[in-house]
Amino acid sequence: MHIAALDIGGTKMAACIADASGPLLRVTQATERSGAPDTIARQGLRMIDACCDKLGIDAPSISSIGVSSCGPFALRDGQLGFMPPNICGGLPNGDDLPNDWTFLPLESVLRERFSTVNIVNDCVAGLHGERAFGNAPANSMYVTWSTGIGFGLCVDGHILNGKANNAGHGSHMLLTDTEAGVCGCGNQGDLEGLLGGRNLEKRVGKPLAEVFSAARNGDVDALSTVAYAAHWFGRALYNLVTILDTEAILVGGSVWRHNEDLLKPLVQEEISRRFEALTSGVKVESAALGELVTDLGALALVMPPQWIEDWRTHTPWKHLQSIPLPAR
Repeated sequence: MHIAALDIGGTKMAACIADASGPLLRVTQATERSGAPDTIARQGLRMIDACCDKLGIDAPSISSIGVSSCGPFALRDGQLGFMPPNICGGLPNGDDLPNDWTFLPLESVLRERFSTVNIVNDCVAGLHGERAFGNAPANSMYVTWSTGIGFGLCVDGHILNGKANNAGHGSHMLLTDTEAGVCGCGNQGDLEGLLGGRNLEKRVGKPLAEVFSAARNGDVDALSTVAYAAHWFGRALYNLVTILDTEAILVGGSVWRHNEDLLKPLVQEEISRRFEALTSGVKVESAALGELVTDLGALALVMPPQWIEDWRTHTPWKHLQSIPLPAR
């Protein structure tokens, strides 16, 4: 028996095939951003086919797929689709995107191939992965800081989904009325408008990798940008801690992974220096599963329960090969 997973991000997509022994192969490709609205879903199917082809597996024999996707989600004709501000050029602040998309079908396309389709927000998938194979406690959150920002929330052992699978979109919490940061959703001064990788790069006028590199070399302006980012990110995390009584905050995503050394102490301080009754013992840590956290979460959505304990014991993902596919 084989299962499939898709991880759909604003910059990159990944497809993975697994069996009881573990994940067998992962392929990656830049997320396509032009064409018909179903372009990304169709790209996902092609990537699964490519992964199966490299493994010598008959793709149509796979009936179950777990999907980790950026959001938010919406239902159209009873099928789940998504409308991510960092991909859909037809949404506010999408003038740098090469399309006029406002809604992207997903479930309807995948059900042409698969009988079992389980779609969750990428951060919810990350939390499923950390709960299944990592060390996430019963009161925890998983946060990704990449092209966009998102959250997966777990309270008393229950991962929250919400009325439309959009629980965890804390990136659109409004933090300030005085900042110029405009989010792709149309908000001004929300967390993603301030700090999402795409939006922050637009504001500072240079790649974030250059900014963080300059900060490490002592550049005053770059250090100010890092402090600014850590301040607002830490404040957003504090707000959620006070609401959810969270024990652990697990962070992933490219902005965080590449710059944890600079960001982590500042973010931790932003939380720890406030109301001790609510923040005592709350730790900010990197996700145990690293770059694979959302892929493994997507697989966990559809794998037989008996696989999970065996995977936890043998950690087969540590040997997973990842192959980049050329752009179409």
